[in-house]
Amino acid sequence: MKNLYEITATAQGGRNGHVTSSDGVLDLQLALPKGLGGPGGAAPNPEMLFAAGYAACFDSALAFVAAQRKVSAGATRVDATVGIGPRADRGFALSVQLRVQVPGLPPEEARALVEAAHAICPYSHAVRGNIAVTLELA
Repeated sequence: MKNLYEITATAQGGRNGHVTSSDGVLDLQLALPKGLGGPGGAAPNPEMLFAAGYAACFDSALAFVAAQRKVSAGATRVDATVGIGPRADRGFALSVQLRVQVPGLPPEEARALVEAAHAICPYSHAVRGNIAVTLELA
């Protein structure tokens, strides 16, 4: 694969540490969420960042598919809910729920658009077979 874009992120201190991007745009202090035994608060955590990235990427995939099909999907919206919990064997696993709004299309067309977006979204490709992803049409 020939990359069209690359970025490097660096973390120091893990979930209670600091993350930066190589271009300096991202510069965040992280905090362990209360649900995982941390203080929570106003600082982001890895699951929050993953949810934001997946939601934005999936919404772009929706727009791409709509343009290819020459349909007006309206002002789409994607709410990505990322969960983390213990695996049965060992360690932890993530789950994702994508709640998608496609106001410009009837439900059956919107569902087809969402499925097509899921088939091409880079985040969906990355997690397919590794993370349970639920698609919900809002």
